[in-house]
Amino acid sequence: MVNHYNIRAFGCVQNIGFRHSGKVRADELGVAGYIKNQPDGSVYIEAEASQEKLKQFIDWCGRGPALAQVKKIEVSEAPLVGYVGFGIRQSSG
Repeated sequence: MVNHYNIRAFGCVQNIGFRHSGKVRADELGVAGYIKNQPDGSVYIEAEASQEKLKQFIDWCGRGPALAQVKKIEVSEAPLVGYVGFGIRQSSG
């Protein structure tokens, strides 16, 4: 069963390769969706996959790439969109 989660990562998460590394990790796990920077300095992610793959991806989001300093993440379940593949979107705002 495929689930959909909206994830936000807060802390030192922009300009350190979070989006690129997140795409690489999502591709490795077979997670679909997208990742983008937010004007408030956070990173926003929509992710769809099996519960087990999402758990692994969310765990990664809580750490991020080597230069990240993730202070907290927020995760909420949302309706399935049906994404195919995982992309990096332009920043909001």
